[in-house]
Amino acid sequence: MKLEVDVPQGSVLGPLLFAVYCSPVGDIITDHGVHYHQYADDTQLHLAMSVDNTAAVLSVLAACTADVRQWYLQNGLQLNLDKSEALFVGTANQRCVVDSFASSVSVAGVDLPVSEDLKVLGVVLDRRLTFHRHVSMVARSCNYYAQAIRHVRHLSTELAQTSM
Repeated sequence: MKLEVDVPQGSVLGPLLFAVYCSPVGDIITDHGVHYHQYADDTQLHLAMSVDNTAAVLSVLAACTADVRQWYLQNGLQLNLDKSEALFVGTANQRCVVDSFASSVSVAGVDLPVSEDLKVLGVVLDRRLTFHRHVSMVARSCNYYAQAIRHVRHLSTELAQTSM
């Protein structure tokens, strides 16, 4: 396919023009009654479901994502299903019922396994919203940088002594 127009990579207007170009996707999603938010080229769909409407909600999600995928294909874009994830959040009883019913979620015609957790803009969300995994990852990152500072600390001391 030959592109008729483009925006240089890294341009100031690139993200704005991409958002404008993809804005019809929001209309498609809301037409299905699904809540969403977008950040750059990421789109997250949010659906509330209860134990008695699980099948209906998953059907709405499948139809919505199939329509979004169709719009992307018609407009020269492509969904990256390798980077797509599904997460059910709820109480232990709610998750038990959903887990017995749905071990995967149909997204744009592809069955995605349900994740134990997922990362959203740097925050790790788990199935119970406990943030234990997120806190663990932040602590691990802090420990890494503290160790890195410890290794270069002597260099700053030597530099201070040589400049005197």
